[in-house]
Amino acid sequence: MACLHDHSCEDHNCSSDFSLYKHIDFSKVIALNESVAGSVKSVFKAWERRLDTSEGLLESNEDDPELIVFIPFTCDVKIKSIAVVGGSGGTSPSKMRAFINREGIDFSDAQNMQPVQEWELTENLQGVLEYQTRFSRFQSVANLTLHFPENFGGNTTQIYYIGLRGEATQLRRDVVATIVYEVMPNPSEHKTKSDSGGGLSHIE
Repeated sequence: MACLHDHSCEDHNCSSDFSLYKHIDFSKVIALNESVAGSVKSVFKAWERRLDTSEGLLESNEDDPELIVFIPFTCDVKIKSIAVVGGSGGTSPSKMRAFINREGIDFSDAQNMQPVQEWELTENLQGVLEYQTRFSRFQSVANLTLHFPENFGGNTTQIYYIGLRGEATQLRRDVVATIVYEVMPNPSEHKTKSDSGGGLSHIE
């Protein structure tokens, strides 16, 4: 589903809505198949700077458009939507798949695992689109892995901005873990099966 952001971003405080980048643990952010090591960190920035291309970009290796981006957070977050600004000339990613709270996912894992959600993307050169999550499945997110398997026909995939809209918890994960442990001395781990789907919104 596509919608248009029909309000003033200044009045609606979109910069605050997309402020989860402040809670990203940049020291542990990585990308697989990036052509320049560490360039992935340049795509996470303030909302109002989302179209600033001078800060660099994330680009895949030539003739291999696939990218994986691992995003750990300093505290648990709830993710409401994701915005992606890609490159021109067919280099924008055309599909995005999300996994949560899974570390060390490689391309083989990403291709064989069921994502929490996946989206067909639209070229978003002006930064006016956001992709809504199945919000109930994006609670207590310690880390997010985004898999971009293909683009619109370019030799490489280019990403200038990834924005995450949502809420951050007030407690760091290590504090939360301590509290849970004290309340539940013998916690048991469990896994839930996730599915895909979701909507697309326009923003400006």
